[in-house]
Amino acid sequence: MNDKPAADNKMPAFDPAGAGWEEVKTVGFGELTGPLWRRGEGARLRFGFVVAPKHLNRAGNLHGAMLMTFADQAMAMTGREATGGKRHATMELNIQFIETVHLGEFVEAQCEVVRTTRSVVFLHTKMYVGERVVVSANGIWKLIGQP
Repeated sequence: MNDKPAADNKMPAFDPAGAGWEEVKTVGFGELTGPLWRRGEGARLRFGFVVAPKHLNRAGNLHGAMLMTFADQAMAMTGREATGGKRHATMELNIQFIETVHLGEFVEAQCEVVRTTRSVVFLHTKMYVGERVVVSANGIWKLIGQP
């Protein structure tokens, strides 16, 4: 994908459905931030979203809070899949913002389960726009119940 914002170069926004991504069904707060998209790739899941005007900050770039929310959502869904659907809650989330993201760009999270114990799941994610790494994050989720 081109590194320039879609609004500047008149590129159409990425179409996740047309590229084989499946929309994630969300409720509550997730409905405010979405739509989110999911794509399976072997044992690894990927998640993504297209940056919409509602995601921008005053400078016209993607708001860091949306990237934090997306990291939390993508890692939580990955953790839930890895634990057979067990319920869990975020205990810790650490994030590093690496590059700016613009309107119309598709942000993709590639998550990895680092370790699972009887009571917690440790995860890592990198987020990309095309080949550009825009975020790196780590988190810990507390297992709180059965599926």
